[in-house]
Amino acid sequence: MTGEPRLGDVFGEVVRDALAVATGSGPRPLAGGRLPRPVIEIIERDDGLVNGAPADHYLAGPADWQPYDRRAVDRVRGETLDIGVGAGRIALELQERGVPVTGLDVSPGALAVCRRRGVRNLVCQTVDEHPAHGRRYDTFLLLGNNLGLVEGRDRAPVFLAALAAMARPGAQVIAQGTDPYGTTDPVQTAYHERNRRRGRLGGQLRLRLRYRELGTPWFDYLVCTPDELGGLVAGTPWQLVDVDDHDAPYYLATLRLRD
Repeated sequence: MTGEPRLGDVFGEVVRDALAVATGSGPRPLAGGRLPRPVIEIIERDDGLVNGAPADHYLAGPADWQPYDRRAVDRVRGETLDIGVGAGRIALELQERGVPVTGLDVSPGALAVCRRRGVRNLVCQTVDEHPAHGRRYDTFLLLGNNLGLVEGRDRAPVFLAALAAMARPGAQVIAQGTDPYGTTDPVQTAYHERNRRRGRLGGQLRLRLRYRELGTPWFDYLVCTPDELGGLVAGTPWQLVDVDDHDAPYYLATLRLRD
């Protein structure tokens, strides 16, 4: 025994069990026929910090969304790619509004949950792989803190170039982010300083997800300010045209494809 988790589709397992709890049925009850309540996703950081988050919000309907999520959906136009579609909460609402939407995710389990919930158009690919699909989009969504998928300074130009390769003229990216620096918690501020000493952005996280006996490989995930985002976008095919920070420290950033 190494003490290390078995690699697997952690997120897919999390949302599958969250849906089973929400619907009162599921393929894998615990001893005694019970499902875990609530389903908790464990987030482990490379400095040893461990946090747990209930997974029911992945299934939430619009009435239970944060205000910035509702404002983001109101700004969607045209053919839309929901990146990190998760359990499909945003895609389902867009379908209800008649918006042509495709959900993109690397988790087969999450996509299975999306299908069960009624999301029609789904692709199991990375952002880098999807341009070969030949589809073109007017709106790209990075909600649920999925702005973090830009990872950091090295990854951001590649990620944004992949979006540009799938973009129609005038396309937009609507991304939800969080300013990480409004904290006095010494655990967090020490992590920010450690990152800066290593040449990383302060809010650049090194994480893995855990659920029951499963874990993911370690990956980078970025939490950044709008100003930091503006620096990452400079020199790419995109420009930062709007920041909605009415719910600070959370914000919506809109990028538009340059002419």
